[in-house]
Amino acid sequence: MVEGGVADPASIRRGGRDETPEERADRNWSEVLQELRVLQTGTQILTGFLLALAFQPAFADLSASQRAIYLLLVVAAALSAIIALAPVALHRVLFQHHAKAEVVSYGHAALITALFTVSVLIVGVVAFVFDVVVGGSAAWWALGALSVLIVALWIVAPAVMRARLRNGGSR
Repeated sequence: MVEGGVADPASIRRGGRDETPEERADRNWSEVLQELRVLQTGTQILTGFLLALAFQPAFADLSASQRAIYLLLVVAAALSAIIALAPVALHRVLFQHHAKAEVVSYGHAALITALFTVSVLIVGVVAFVFDVVVGGSAAWWALGALSVLIVALWIVAPAVMRARLRNGGSR
């Protein structure tokens, strides 16, 4: 800020924060890590649930198609974990190479990808449970309803908010 409460134009270009590019990268990396923690926790819970299923007596009663879906869900869980951990691995490899901005950019892309795989995993696990407990048509209804909800909350609502912010409004 300069005298009279008017923002410094250079400060506005930096996103309204008085920070160096390195400080911004550090702050953004902290945010990426926090989001990774939240995502990883949910993925671990779903993965644990899936892995425990294979050791239940009723697992033998699953049809061949249910077993195939189960295996696809296990692969989706592993993929989600691998993708969500990729930024951490990159950070370790590039540690002290002054590449924090690149790590943050990679982390952002990995998080978007991981959110997609986790959405597939969430919808798939719920549909799988509905299929086993109630039957096929209920599974399709659950799959459809959750897919619509994820698209609405994870894609449409943020896109609407972003468009409003671009147009200078907050409502």
